[in-house]
Amino acid sequence: MNVNSVLESTLSPDAATRKNAEHQLSQAAEVDFSGYVTTLAEELANEAAQPHIRSAAGIALKNSFSAREYTRLRSLQQQWRELLAVDTKRSVKALALKTLASKDSRAGQSAAQFVASVAAIEIPRNEWPELMPALVSNVGEGAAHLKQASLVTIGFICESEDNDLRDSLVQHSNAILTAVVQGARKEESDLDVRYAAIVALSDSLEFVRTNFENEGERNYIMQVICEATQSGDSRIESGAYGCLNRIMALYYDKMRFYMEKALFGLTILGMKNQEEDVAKLAIEFWCTVCEEELAIEDDNALTQAEGGSELRPYFNFSRVAAREVVPVLLDLLAQQDEDAADEDYNISRAAYQCLQLFAQTVGGDLIQVVLGFVELNLRHTDWHRRDAAVSAFGAIMEGPDEKMLDPLVKQALPVLIQMMDDRVVQVKDSAAYTLGRICENVSESIDPETQLPSLVRALFTGLSSNPKMASSCCWALMNLADRFAGEPGCHVNPLSAHFQDSVTHILGVTESPEGDNQLRMAAYEVLNAFVTNAANESLPVVAKLSDVVLQRLESTIPMQQQIVSVEDRITLEEIQTSLTSALLVSCHTLCYAQSLLLTKTKAIIQRLEGEISPQADRIMSVLLEILKTVGPKSSVPDTVFATVGALANALEGDFAKYMDPFVPYLYNALQTLEEPALCSMAIGLVSDITRSLGEASRAYCDDFMNRLLAILSNASHGSQLRPAILQCFGDMAQAIGPYFEKYLSVVAAVLNQSSTMTFHDGAFEMFDYFISLREGILDAWDGAILAMKQGRAQSLTPHVESIFKFLHLVAQDPNRSEGLLRAAMGVIGDLADTFTHGEYAGLFRSEWITQLIKDVKSTQEFSTRTKDTARWAREQVKRQMTHIQSA
Repeated sequence: MNVNSVLESTLSPDAATRKNAEHQLSQAAEVDFSGYVTTLAEELANEAAQPHIRSAAGIALKNSFSAREYTRLRSLQQQWRELLAVDTKRSVKALALKTLASKDSRAGQSAAQFVASVAAIEIPRNEWPELMPALVSNVGEGAAHLKQASLVTIGFICESEDNDLRDSLVQHSNAILTAVVQGARKEESDLDVRYAAIVALSDSLEFVRTNFENEGERNYIMQVICEATQSGDSRIESGAYGCLNRIMALYYDKMRFYMEKALFGLTILGMKNQEEDVAKLAIEFWCTVCEEELAIEDDNALTQAEGGSELRPYFNFSRVAAREVVPVLLDLLAQQDEDAADEDYNISRAAYQCLQLFAQTVGGDLIQVVLGFVELNLRHTDWHRRDAAVSAFGAIMEGPDEKMLDPLVKQALPVLIQMMDDRVVQVKDSAAYTLGRICENVSESIDPETQLPSLVRALFTGLSSNPKMASSCCWALMNLADRFAGEPGCHVNPLSAHFQDSVTHILGVTESPEGDNQLRMAAYEVLNAFVTNAANESLPVVAKLSDVVLQRLESTIPMQQQIVSVEDRITLEEIQTSLTSALLVSCHTLCYAQSLLLTKTKAIIQRLEGEISPQADRIMSVLLEILKTVGPKSSVPDTVFATVGALANALEGDFAKYMDPFVPYLYNALQTLEEPALCSMAIGLVSDITRSLGEASRAYCDDFMNRLLAILSNASHGSQLRPAILQCFGDMAQAIGPYFEKYLSVVAAVLNQSSTMTFHDGAFEMFDYFISLREGILDAWDGAILAMKQGRAQSLTPHVESIFKFLHLVAQDPNRSEGLLRAAMGVIGDLADTFTHGEYAGLFRSEWITQLIKDVKSTQEFSTRTKDTARWAREQVKRQMTHIQSA
């Protein structure tokens, strides 16, 4: 293998060439991993090689020992530890450190990344003790390019999310701080070095807590950072304000002195900086202050509610600074970029976000300052000032007491509705967004009789007038629909009088031939919101709407043959997804109304049943046709499957007649592991179908089980989908009852194997997965227990001790959620209720069982549902105790 040629090919713009080169590198690593790593390290350090080749070698080296996915990361790190000899490691590390001194900055950057990936492996094990002293020495004595590369390396090491490494870095805090502060001082003449030091300092702040506790060291660090905000180099100034943001978040309790002496004035000065990046980070400093003080208030309130006395320090920085900071923010609101895309984060949007946070933190104290600005600028001839005034009013809709806002909203609402006709689209868009904020937070101030009609009319007019307003109008209308929905199952709500006209307007927008696709998608979202919140009086309109949606879906099927470009395909898929989603919402709404009205008049029940069932044939027909024609990698099947699930839930056993034509698509999705989202949706649909069909699903369970087990055996995707599959096992068990016995031993083996997986403290990104996995295990066991309870209880006997062992593991582990504990209560109770003759009374007598149930019952923040489940479990356990006493 010609290493230079292959490395050059990894940078090729041609995907096939890159893929081939990456394959060659993988093969070389498999054949001779030690030689592969050594060759790459030598090429990285080769001063005669071309810069892009050296860079590619460094990237390949780094990728050999780092990955985003936790399991793969640990596997790659294990290769470094186990497949390389000590001499090889020493040689490769020496070459990488040597490359940091290269005048080729790209090579130095790549070397820094590789060094950081190895540091994550060796520093926690104390296997590279000379690394940090070497980097500190480089910064103190090296040439400018060596200083910069070494500081970048420190930054990469400190930004790692590996918790083992982060814990280990604390003992290196003095070395880290020495290097980064030395490089960040105003005495450092090379601005690139100083910038690299500021970035590394920001990344290291979490590890220097011990140093920050020392007043002398803290003062010096703060001095260096404050001086950096005035460096004259926008990169350094931005980095310095970024440091201040992190410091405020990490060390709020130490900031009172510095706020009074320097930070207040520096940050206001920074907010007025002509460099946008500097100004945004100075604004974000005050965002951090507000967020931190909101969090402290919440924490202290919780502590007091629980009877505690150790409250976090609270200095009211935001309230003290509001009179000076807020006027600056209001002026910055007027610095809009009329060409900015929705996702662009500019000064105006940063100021808006900060003003929102001040309103939440300071509350009513902000109103007079903001109102003065609004009154001064609402009629201004400059649209920037008008837009800023409208936005400012919207920003304070959350935080101040609603009683204070009520008269202001009542007075402002007619003006805001009128501004939906402003000649400048940016002002109209901001007016729509502000109306959305009002609907979201102070909807009770809107009079349904006098103001709601004009508000609905203005928002629908805005929705159809300009695609740039679509997002804001859509959001406002969805908030409006949600806030005026009334009680679930109500016969009429304030929207009822507008429902028919609203649906007609939305359908008109969506079928307009000159309509923008973004506008069309936004309109369908509004349609879904209105349908979801429809009162019973509007259900006939919903039923008719389902017919319209079906017609439109049917009309999209021939379009599949007319696609001539990627853009055509994307547009068609977006239309089909929106229509299918609308159909899904309509089905959900009608079915939910049916369930709520089971105690109402027979005529209403019959009407609702008549609106759902006869449409089912047509719905399934069009959905099957879409699945038949849709291309690969499409998002449409996800929504189709969700709609099928809703229909199955509505029809229950009557859904069986659709299984034979539909199930091949479901089987195919279960095998589409390269599309995890679709495969996950298919797993959930298996649960929906088995629950709906009950014992009738037995005919398909063998195939379902084989495909689910095949997914679990897949090394790349099995672990990701495991929680959903385990939950599916539980649903399947409850659906087919004692017939699940044929699968019990296989499922039990999977559950026992899954039970051995433990949460690694360093993998915070894995916490949710770990909890969902354990919930899946308990859901599966609970389903199996309930299934076997029906005359097959003895089949559980070989597994009872395993179940208790896992419950004990859950009880001992502090990493748990309310949902997990509720599932544990369910398993304990159902197991006790299954073996009613005290066969396992001794296990139920365990002290940890009693304590676990007590803990769940007494946790105040847990829901009533969870506490009731714990009480029920306790009753079942008490019955077990009677067997011990009688014995």
